[in-house]
Amino acid sequence: MEDNHIADDRARRFVAGLRRFEQDSDTAVFAALFAPDAVTERLDARGERQGEVAEFWREYRDQFQEVRTTFFNVVEGDDQFALEWTSSGTLRDDRPIDYRGVTVIDLDGDAITRLRTYYDSAAFVLVPAEST
Repeated sequence: MEDNHIADDRARRFVAGLRRFEQDSDTAVFAALFAPDAVTERLDARGERQGEVAEFWREYRDQFQEVRTTFFNVVEGDDQFALEWTSSGTLRDDRPIDYRGVTVIDLDGDAITRLRTYYDSAAFVLVPAEST
């Protein structure tokens, strides 16, 4: 089974929730893993956001026609875990994409209170062809 290196049930729930969300784009079930006032952050101009979990994930998923994430390493603690991952798929403009990153998650009990994700944002930039 994929991801059998993840021991923490909360990390496994996050991975399973993300996979379902990548397939069905339903933010409600995935966002339920987060505390109502959870802070989310990714490498974009918006910066840190509080209490906007569903919108945060909808904006992410709307970039893709399809996307699939594979987790290849995890660091687990009592109230935090970090996941190293690769994602591949097709962007809305039909360009294929492959990129990798790390997501750090803070917990209060079973609820995610903070998520920070760091990834290769250059993979999303369309580089114009050189004219000769």
